[in-house]
Amino acid sequence: MSQQNSKTSLDLPWKARLFIYIISAVSDASRRCNFTVSRRLFNLFDLKSPPSNKPTNGVTTSDITVDASRNLWFRLYTPAASASTSVDNVVKFPVIVFFHGGGFAFLRANSKPYDDFCQRLARELPAVVISVDYRLSPEHKHPKQYEDGIDTLRFLDSVSFERLCPPCADLKRCFLAGDSAGANIAHHVALLANDYDFRTLNLTGLISIQPFFGGEERTESELRLAGAPVISIERTDWTWKAFLPQGSDRDHPSVNVFGPNSADISGVKFPATIVFVGGFDPLQDWQKRYYLGLKKSGKEACLIEYPNAFHTFYCFS
Repeated sequence: MSQQNSKTSLDLPWKARLFIYIISAVSDASRRCNFTVSRRLFNLFDLKSPPSNKPTNGVTTSDITVDASRNLWFRLYTPAASASTSVDNVVKFPVIVFFHGGGFAFLRANSKPYDDFCQRLARELPAVVISVDYRLSPEHKHPKQYEDGIDTLRFLDSVSFERLCPPCADLKRCFLAGDSAGANIAHHVALLANDYDFRTLNLTGLISIQPFFGGEERTESELRLAGAPVISIERTDWTWKAFLPQGSDRDHPSVNVFGPNSADISGVKFPATIVFVGGFDPLQDWQKRYYLGLKKSGKEACLIEYPNAFHTFYCFS
């Protein structure tokens, strides 16, 4: 575990600063004071990437529908064969079920920053990546996002997916993953998975990238890093209000997962978890508490800290 970052300012290239300024300004302008979102405004700036059956840097992509009635689908990223586990002369890759960030309210699985990121994961690991396009708040409040997540796992384990599943996908090595709000979803989907007996799918681990958790308390890092890129107290407060059931506060167990209202998970099966933290992320204190909460609950967990990283740093070169 790294020591607390002693730097007080973050040096970023001007292109990164400009992009952060634009996306922050657009999301702020799209957030209404009545906790609704101007989809028309935000979508003007939310560039989308189409799927491609032709390999792009060794990765093909396709979109697969899980449930048309609620527009639940995922983008499938399949890497070209390379060195990996071979079963019956077929190269096998682990499967990563990924949930994108965006505060539960913004961005989609086909948004260009996340399409680029998932392509990199598929190519560089390599792995078969399944990026879930879950329903967004505030139109669809808690727990719709968690329901979409677990229903996607059930679909992957079903007969319906067998004919669509790439031969190289090894569902016995399935990892949940997510960044920011997506990492919050991944955590709760891992808990929901205990209610199901999967036929072939086996949850091997959880990759939690700068997870979005919180609470009524204002932590030291939230106050110290008030001017950090992307994340602010005002933005996170709005996000939780738009996501949670009416009347809930930030000590809701979906927000403060090891807080005063949370359930004890020490006796619950939970996959080994790696938690990534950035030294310029105001949410880092909550993320470290998440890691410690998993350890105290008897779960296998590892903490990796990038001292000079801000929230969503992985979306930038």
